[in-house]
Amino acid sequence: MGDTGARGVWDTFFLYFSHRDAWFPESQQMPQDEKKYRFITIHRCEMCGDSVSGHQMMGMRMNRSQGLKPKEKTGISVSVVRCKNCGLIYSDPMPVPADLMDHYGTPPEDYWKEKYFTLVPEYFRVELEEAAQLLGDLNGKKALDIGAGIGKAMVCMQRKGLDVYGLEPSSTFYEKALSHMGIQKERLIPLSVEEAEFEDNFFDYISFSAVYEHLYEPRKCLERALKWLKPGGIIHIKVPSSDWLLPSFINRFYRLTGTHFVTNLSPMHPPYHLYEFTYRSFSCIAKELNYSIVMDRYDVCDIYFVPRMFHGLLRRYMNRTKTGMQLTVYLKKNS
Repeated sequence: MGDTGARGVWDTFFLYFSHRDAWFPESQQMPQDEKKYRFITIHRCEMCGDSVSGHQMMGMRMNRSQGLKPKEKTGISVSVVRCKNCGLIYSDPMPVPADLMDHYGTPPEDYWKEKYFTLVPEYFRVELEEAAQLLGDLNGKKALDIGAGIGKAMVCMQRKGLDVYGLEPSSTFYEKALSHMGIQKERLIPLSVEEAEFEDNFFDYISFSAVYEHLYEPRKCLERALKWLKPGGIIHIKVPSSDWLLPSFINRFYRLTGTHFVTNLSPMHPPYHLYEFTYRSFSCIAKELNYSIVMDRYDVCDIYFVPRMFHGLLRRYMNRTKTGMQLTVYLKKNS
């Protein structure tokens, strides 16, 4: 939030601990390792700037997969809080690793499931169709993929004729993009959005697809991206929704079993989600940052923890009430 100190002062204590990261299901365990974190006290919402005073304390989140019996597990927990103004869900304090590679230096094969490494025709298809609706002919337009991962979206954009560049700070993901997806070295820059530099008004299209929730200061990163974007250009952002229905079921179960844990976020274990967002998280700062929201949608995605016989009913309900897992917004830079 600029110089306003939205993140507050940096606490001076450090903490070491061993933990076991886990994906769903819990049987897919990753090796134990030791990480060092700095914990930052939050004073204002990272998106809208609202004072944390009066924000809703939702519960606690552990540094590992909690399962159905978190009381039986050991680890470090942080509070999970929801902004009363824009609905952003965040942790307070915010755990920040001493080295970003403690989170993203893992081999891609440990971060994603095996099927992720196959580029199927449907991958990024909808996003490019929506980009064409908003920008017209994509051929020759300049694009930037922030948090390019192993380069799948970059390949899709190139196939549609976009003049595309990417940013990927993880050295292991970067190398996989070069070797597995054939991304050219000069097209993929091994820097974070916070470190990278581009000319102002350079890109027509910028994508934060499944990366914006990993950024410690998302609003600052959005401001940087808007500087690089041409007037009339589009920023695509796909994020976890604060209003996703299924976590409310799990959180209610936790309360009924006498615990104060929640399933929202994962700031200290894969996939390292730091925030969940609402439409208002973006609309309430649109005027200040000089953009308009020109398209949005909610996607149900996968349904967990619920018997398959109820999936159809739940999917229809979440589509109707906009309580799916993911929120996508398209932001147009005003002239």
